[in-house]
Amino acid sequence: MLTIQNLSKTYPGGVRALRGVSLEIPPGMFGLLGPNGAGKSTLMKILATLLEPDTGSAKLGDLDLVANKDETRRLLGYLPQEFGVYPKMSAAQLLNHLAVMKGIDNAGERKEIVEGLLQQTNLWDVRKKALGGFSGGMKQRFGIAQALLANPKLIIVDEPTAGLDPAERNRFLNLLSSIGRNVVVILSTHIVDDVRELCSRMAMISNGELLLEGAPGQAIDAMKGRIWTKVVETDAERNAIEKSFSIVSTHLIGGQHEVRIYSDSTPGDGFHGTDADLEDVYFLNLSRHQAAAAKPH
Repeated sequence: MLTIQNLSKTYPGGVRALRGVSLEIPPGMFGLLGPNGAGKSTLMKILATLLEPDTGSAKLGDLDLVANKDETRRLLGYLPQEFGVYPKMSAAQLLNHLAVMKGIDNAGERKEIVEGLLQQTNLWDVRKKALGGFSGGMKQRFGIAQALLANPKLIIVDEPTAGLDPAERNRFLNLLSSIGRNVVVILSTHIVDDVRELCSRMAMISNGELLLEGAPGQAIDAMKGRIWTKVVETDAERNAIEKSFSIVSTHLIGGQHEVRIYSDSTPGDGFHGTDADLEDVYFLNLSRHQAAAAKPH
């Protein structure tokens, strides 16, 4: 279990990136969902020993991740948002080099591990190809291969599917889901579908604050019977709806605007009920948080 207690971080200039975040993260896939600038990357960097928090603690079992950085790095697999590679090295060469740096000194064992990871990430056929010629999805799969070196107990992946085409995204998500149940895997993303498809537990963060924690299915069930949709013809009609109800989101469908609202009872007037989804949970919690933050204190 990864236990995070009261983590806070303020950057020079006064930007409060984290505001007393506390989480309990069990083994398995855990989604950290939030918009860009929410504080997700700051939290990931603290867990990956790249940033020092102002206050708070993070422990994996009995290991203090903040106080024992060297030991933490030995059991950490990390795929940052911007993952750089040496463009002229092949996948096999760089993975072997990184394995040496991780302390896998036995050449035979290292060869076996490197070959196994290249096959697991479906990169075996391009193992001799220079990394500079890899597609975005291939680079991300290589990123997971290096993150899996030395059997990590904590794996952090930060915005891994941003910029991937649908086929590469599916390959990458299938790879992530196969990593295993005995390891804490944190998927930090602003893409709701990534969390919905992969994670049995999740948390939402915005403006450095924790908004929600739990199972995606439970969060969706809590909104059952409260999501209503209507196609609106004009901006004036949309503005009138906004004055009376909580608009969750607006989607373009076939060139027309479909409005989704949250209401405990039927709003009437052309609305019909629809199934709630994780995107509704995400947008409603974000809008409520923003509205609360905008109120004068």
